Amino acid sequence: MASRLATYLLLGLLLALQGQLWIGRGSVFHVREMQQKLTAQEQKNARAKIENEQLLADIRDLKNGMTLVEDRARSELGMIKPNEIFVQYAK
Repeated sequence: MASRLATYLLLGLLLALQGQLWIGRGSVFHVREMQQKLTAQEQKNARAKIENEQLLADIRDLKNGMTLVEDRARSELGMIKPNEIFVQYAK
């Protein structure tokens, strides 16, 4: 009688553990689904990082581009800003 009870108890425990493995929150299917979501999010993050780097490069180009245009206008065309005094000297 005691061995039957132990057998049923162990069988019940085995079923409970198997249920957690296949159906529960930490189940194989749940883990696989979470891994797929993680992979998809990592890909989105990588694309966003590339896009952010491109936007930062565009911002840098615009900032430096205006400085470059200003420098050329000053040196090649002798242009000045309003209320600015331009002094040119020769060597």
